[in-house]
Amino acid sequence: MARYIGNTNDDRDKMLKEIGYKDIKSLFKAVPDSVLLKRKLNIPEALSEMELIKYIKSLSNENLNTDDYTCFLGGGAYDHYIPSAIDQLILRQEFYTAYTPYQPEISQGTLQAIFEYQTMISELTGLPVANASMYDGASALAEACVMSCEATRRNEILIANSVHPESRQVLNTYAKFRNITVKEIKYNNGQADLDDLSAKISNNTAAVIVQSPNFFGIIEDVEAIAEIAHKNKSLLTVSADPVSLSILKSPGEMGADIAVGEGQSLGNVLNFGGPYLGFMAVTEKLMRKMPGRIVGQTSDKEGRRGFVLTLQTREQHIRREKATSNICSNQALNALQATMYLTFMGKEGLKEAAKLCFNKSHYAYNELIKTNKFKSLFTAPFFKEFAVISEKPVNELNEKLLEDKIIGGYNLEKDYPELKDGYLIAVTEKRTKEEIDELVRKAGE
Repeated sequence: MARYIGNTNDDRDKMLKEIGYKDIKSLFKAVPDSVLLKRKLNIPEALSEMELIKYIKSLSNENLNTDDYTCFLGGGAYDHYIPSAIDQLILRQEFYTAYTPYQPEISQGTLQAIFEYQTMISELTGLPVANASMYDGASALAEACVMSCEATRRNEILIANSVHPESRQVLNTYAKFRNITVKEIKYNNGQADLDDLSAKISNNTAAVIVQSPNFFGIIEDVEAIAEIAHKNKSLLTVSADPVSLSILKSPGEMGADIAVGEGQSLGNVLNFGGPYLGFMAVTEKLMRKMPGRIVGQTSDKEGRRGFVLTLQTREQHIRREKATSNICSNQALNALQATMYLTFMGKEGLKEAAKLCFNKSHYAYNELIKTNKFKSLFTAPFFKEFAVISEKPVNELNEKLLEDKIIGGYNLEKDYPELKDGYLIAVTEKRTKEEIDELVRKAGE
């Protein structure tokens, strides 16, 4: 929040004069008088700076946040540790004021940052071409489905019911206006049901979509799903947790044609829901169908290394009639944070964080089961998030935990009515043994 804006009345008058207007009212003369507000805004009188800061802080203190509460809530947004250097570096003016790098001759820093981000996403996903500027994981998944339909000239998508519910909602919204048929694959023991997939796949299926680890935190049998999809000449899209990719096989290794996911876990704070960033990587065969922004490395006439936007078919460029997507925002600041995070962590650091997530979540799972207040919901392998059945109603349990400054897990019954008292708990590397033990003790009372 900007606490000080240096524009004076004189500055405002000079700007108006420069563009040929005498006052603010004349600046907006194009706005019909019938839609103008003819009264004062219904807001409180102005406060002094001291009063305003105190008031805003009082409002902020009403929010529950992970600085003051221990968080075991996941479901797509995770409380990972963010190196303190990122908070300082991201404040540099050249980073947070940068926008779309249309002119490479004056945008080399921005373009290089995006190129480095793409390179790291490509390494994580095991696929050769990555892009930037996807809004979030959900829209990246939906864009992957649209791209699959364009590439295969088919118009049916099969998506596992174990994919994040909100991602499925976004996909259905996209599909509605593109004449794409979406069918869901059932889950069995928390994983996509291979028999149901085999029964539903058809000559019109453009792509099969799975998430691994999925919404239940469970690792899917991606290789088996890839075999079924490719036998039908359908594409396979895998939505992945980027942190898990440091210790699990990459989507590319397991046969995925497209990898997407939510990048919030990579150095981006929770922010009460956003802004976040989506990532996408594809095979070389699909790179010309890929939406978003792609930066390529080249050299100038003197042989110096440089970067440019490449393979562009975006709606605001010269090939707008062939645009592959309506994505036109710039998530580069979020992508830069992800790039910083991956750089500071390095391969070994990211792997260590993933191992801590794995070990701590399994410890929490075992300890909760020991209380006899929770039962196993699924037995399939999980990464950092797991589902159990609570003896108490989940909402009641979470209200009780909040009294002890613990943000509990997610109520699965909200999205899966058949999973009565299903409780989804996330454990990241930030959670200590003491915090996990306190969760177990309080939840088991």
